[in-house]
Amino acid sequence: MRALWSGHVTCGLVSVPVRLYAATEDLRPQLHQVHAVDGSRIRHRRVCEAEDREVTEAEIAKGWEAPDGRVVVLADEDLEHLPLATRKMIEIAGFVGVGDVDPLMYDHGYYAAPDGPAAGRPYALLVEALARTGRLGIAKFAVRTRERLVVLRPRRGVLVVHGLHWPQEIRDPGDIASLAPVTEQELGLAEMLIEQLAGVDIASLHDQYGEALDQAVTAKLQGQSLSGPPEPQPVVDLMQALEDSLRQARRGDGW
Repeated sequence: MRALWSGHVTCGLVSVPVRLYAATEDLRPQLHQVHAVDGSRIRHRRVCEAEDREVTEAEIAKGWEAPDGRVVVLADEDLEHLPLATRKMIEIAGFVGVGDVDPLMYDHGYYAAPDGPAAGRPYALLVEALARTGRLGIAKFAVRTRERLVVLRPRRGVLVVHGLHWPQEIRDPGDIASLAPVTEQELGLAEMLIEQLAGVDIASLHDQYGEALDQAVTAKLQGQSLSGPPEPQPVVDLMQALEDSLRQARRGDGW
């Protein structure tokens, strides 16, 4: 794996040199944009608006629009000298319980590896201390062109730096919740159904989109057509649906 960031995790006067690596990868099948008439690939070209010509990668920089409308061109070296401590440091501001972080805030995760022999002991100490206390470390760090809010947590002896959305980025759901009443009998059956289905093996689940896409492509090449899955039917009798679902779960029929 290629390191995406290097710096220090700090907690008080303890400093741990680390390198960050992407903890996940995108395995989704990639569909290309093509011309519908002949299937030729569609290419996106970088064109300068002022000169109306395609520019090379070497000619491209980042820009910031000032309040008066002027665009300030920023080179990589300008961004390297930002007066931002979190560019080179993940400073732990404090610790919270796992339940104190709304799961909606979680974003991309990174593995933090100790950087050099001297980092071994403080790294192991931080991971073990987090594991024993069951706490999450809250910190900030800057990567690429933004500063991220993160939590630090242990996973199988490795320190995970998990990016969070800023609280301001979480949308208010508004009034989309249902106000429909439910009965105690319905709640009782729903709770029994949840208990019956407890303990799913997440590792056994996998993305079937690629398989379905293969079937669709094969059918297309053979001049055949596929019918999509049946539409779910609306529940007419909620109690009956709950009872049938509970019987199905007890038989182990699955879904």
